[in-house]
Amino acid sequence: MRAAAAIVSLAAGVALIVTTSACDKGESESSKAQYGDCQVTGHYGQFHLSPRTPGVLTVKTTLPAPGWWNGKTPDTVKSGYEYCMAANIAYRSGLNRVKVENAPFPVVVSGKTKNFDLALAQITITPERSKVAEFSPPYLDSTLGVLIRDDEKIDENNIRDVRIGVAEGTTGEAFVRNRLKPTKPVTAFPNDPDMVTALEKGRIDAVVHDTTILLAYPQKRAGRVRLVGQYRTDQGYGALYPLGTPNKKELDRVIKQLIDDGTLAKLSVVYLGAAFGQDPDKIPYFKVVS
Repeated sequence: MRAAAAIVSLAAGVALIVTTSACDKGESESSKAQYGDCQVTGHYGQFHLSPRTPGVLTVKTTLPAPGWWNGKTPDTVKSGYEYCMAANIAYRSGLNRVKVENAPFPVVVSGKTKNFDLALAQITITPERSKVAEFSPPYLDSTLGVLIRDDEKIDENNIRDVRIGVAEGTTGEAFVRNRLKPTKPVTAFPNDPDMVTALEKGRIDAVVHDTTILLAYPQKRAGRVRLVGQYRTDQGYGALYPLGTPNKKELDRVIKQLIDDGTLAKLSVVYLGAAFGQDPDKIPYFKVVS
């Protein structure tokens, strides 16, 4: 799958899908399926998993994540790119329900918990994380965006001299500390809303975090914050599995099918297009200036 920008540009004129469709086969078998407001496609039960709980796909994520998981708590999530991705994985694997479990991002990527089937939380695949967990093929490219207050003037030349906020345990934090190496202390936040609020209130001057996450904020907080640049990472998001899971091969197969048949591209248009509000390809690319 190509970068999010190539997909989001198709968003205009696409209506939000809010009904769960019956598959073209196996309708009676899937009559008990519960996937919120997601549309599911493909063949019910085509793939065969050994889930943690029979008939249920247990998915870890970190909330809130608008566009990716639309809901503030696990019980209220009914739609979103990654939720509906999980729904399609469950459907094609003959599992009738998706169970969402919320956890702090550092816990999700730590490899210290195995009581789930997969994690979907905009997780960038890195060599370090691959030592403690398994990963799927990448399903979305990722870059790091720079969010600032609307009245500030921060660019690639002076960003090292401002107070930067990052999300705790993310590749953005590692990038800022190890590559940007700012002259002022870096503040790590446990969740995105607190980080952006700190930016608005002047406790930090810039946020460096995944572009696909930050894109939603200028739309929701118009006139207060704006995205001024992004850094290339040559990395992508992947589904994370517990190390040694017997389901890796089968999960990889179903995710690759979702990429190849265009399902994930459609989910990006429906859910991320609305959340982004702008084409990320139009955001200037910054270089690391020493």
